[in-house]
Amino acid sequence: MSVLECRGLGVRRGEAQVVHDLDLVVDAGAWVAVVGPNGAGKTSLLHGIAALTPVTGHLRLGSDDPHQLSRRALARRVALMAQQPVVPTGMTVRELVALGRTPFLRRFGTESATDRAAVQHELTRLGLATLADRPADRLSGGELQRVMLARALCQQPTLLLLDEPTSALDIGHQQSVLDLVDEQRHERGLTVLAAMHDLTLAAQYADRMVLLDRGVLVQDGPPAAVLDARQLNETYGARVDVLPRPAGPAVIPVRPVSR
Repeated sequence: MSVLECRGLGVRRGEAQVVHDLDLVVDAGAWVAVVGPNGAGKTSLLHGIAALTPVTGHLRLGSDDPHQLSRRALARRVALMAQQPVVPTGMTVRELVALGRTPFLRRFGTESATDRAAVQHELTRLGLATLADRPADRLSGGELQRVMLARALCQQPTLLLLDEPTSALDIGHQQSVLDLVDEQRHERGLTVLAAMHDLTLAAQYADRMVLLDRGVLVQDGPPAAVLDARQLNETYGARVDVLPRPAGPAVIPVRPVSR
């Protein structure tokens, strides 16, 4: 069963067309990595799906057009982890995670026992309980990414959109955050669509990869099929080797041999 269907999808940013005539179907429970060079349209695609940017063409979440859903209804189905999250000064970790319950709040915005329990569950599940009363703007990068994941999971979405979730993290925190996402995907039946910069990490976690180049889909398939050295050279203008590994292909930059 498909969670997301795009047919002939186009996305504009001001006067510029940044995604062109894109066809993409994502099945329930999949992890699809969207990769491509800077300016390829990865973030714009996620924003279009999340109804933050106008689109043209056919776009469906299940049987619904996300641009026709109310913000509350959409937020119960789709959660977006932004690349550079905005953290209000002085807001505690618990308060920031609780923002994920906004689509479920009763009239006049009062929290219920169910909302409080959902927040505590995510804090505990993601190892954040001891940080609950700490100001969120004083966290490390890895801690903040876990907090933003907890906030997204509080929305109880079926589709989780990740925009470069590990771009500011060291390799240990990159693995920690992606492991958490993968655990939650399997435990909750989440579907993940992630714009990812690191091709090797993307190949290790995603079932499928979509390669964009200047807003056009140029490859779509399993990581081993998409990560072809010749294709990556053409798309990125990079010299690389692609090494097969059990967890997924590894993309290695190659320096020219000195004469």
